Formats: sequence, structure tokens, C-alpha cells
Amino acid sequence: MALIEIRDLYKIYDSGAIQVNALGGVSLDIQQGEFVVITGPSGSGKSTLMNILGCLDRPTKGQYRLNGQEVARMNPNQLADLRINTIGFVFQNFNLLSRTSAAENVELPLLYAGVPKRERAERVKTALSRVGLAERMDHHPNQLSGGQQQRVAIARALVTRPPLILADEPTGNLDSRTTDEVMDLFDELVADGITIVLVTHEPEIADRAKRVVIVRDGHIKDDRLNKKPAGPSRYIEGV
Repeated sequence: MALIEIRDLYKIYDSGAIQVNALGGVSLDIQQGEFVVITGPSGSGKSTLMNILGCLDRPTKGQYRLNGQEVARMNPNQLADLRINTIGFVFQNFNLLSRTSAAENVELPLLYAGVPKRERAERVKTALSRVGLAERMDHHPNQLSGGQQQRVAIARALVTRPPLILADEPTGNLDSRTTDEVMDLFDELVADGITIVLVTHEPEIADRAKRVVIVRDGHIKDDRLNKKPAGPSRYIEGV
């Protein structure tokens, strides 16, 4: 059974006189442990697809099963539980709380999940160590570089131990060297069995994934495997 199963997924926005098909019958399977990049031009539907994968939006019609569960049948509370326990989110703008420490930012999903205090502390330390920031736990976002802030965001995504991480343009605000570091970290997480689905418009990022799904005009135009995913040497500082 695939971790993600989508069948004939449609998302239609109705503005009255005009209907816009953001997604027009998308079908897709993603297995546990895959690293998949979704790419395409602006307005192609890739962000709409990502929002549905993250249970942040509902399809107009079609089926979406996540980790064996039919998402369309869930009420808002069930969707919230599914997001907390199954999905870790990483965004382009980090979305860190500026007045709280790295540790407190990472702890936040555990508070929502009702995890006891002692266990929260252990998980936060483990997650920040996993991304190489154990010595920066007490630092606030304005005391961290952009790459370090994104690592805190990745630690926050990992702390609930989800099988799936959704990353929306996670390298969009990073320089080439820091992009390398973040992508290397994603490679390590995939090697540990975590599924990563990453949305990007950058071809160099798509080259790093084992599988690339190209979306255009609300349809999947290509779904291909990279026989030899590119390594860090593709990124040259200043280029």
C-alpha cells in the first residue's frame, strides 16, 4: 500500500460566471521512503496539489488516501490529528516565532499533540541534534542564519516523528551553499525511511530527487525517475 494514493483528483474554483480547474483529474501514488519533487510553472496547480496533500484544502472530487486513511471522509478534528501525527511541514519563509527560542519553536507541534513535558524536552533535543543545532537550542531566529532557521523548521517538522514531510519551496530564500546543506539533510532523512514531497520551480532542485512529477495546467504532464540524481557539486556559490 502506497503512503499517498490519489485517484482522479479535481479542484475547481467557482467565481460565479467562471470556473477554474486548478486540478483536472490527477492520479498519483507515492511510496513510503520516496523523495519526490513536484515542479511546474507558476499557476500550474502544484501548490494546490501540495495543499491537498497536506490536508490544508479539500478536493472538489476524487479520492485521496493518506497512510491508508480516506481523507475526504474526515471531519476538521480528524484532519488536524492527521496533520499533527502524519505530516511535517517545511515552508520557504521558515514560519518561526520570532520571540521564542529554537527549542520552543520545535516544541510547538508537541504541545498541540498533548505530549507530556519530559517527553517533549527529549524529542526537541533529539530533533535539533538531528539537524546539527543541538548547541543552538536557546537561540532566537534573529540570532540564526537563514540556513539555521530552515534547519530549525525541519527539526519542527521531524519532532512528531511523521512518515511524511511536505516541503514548499524550502530553498527559495537560501544561497547555493546553504541549499546544498538542506538538500543533503533531506537525502539523509529519505535514507532513514521518511517520505519527502518537495514543491519547487528550480530545475537544480528537481535534479536532486529520485523522482520528478511535472504539473502543467492542472494535469501531470510527466512522472519520471532520475537515474542518477545530482549531488551537491551542482551548486556553486555565487552562480
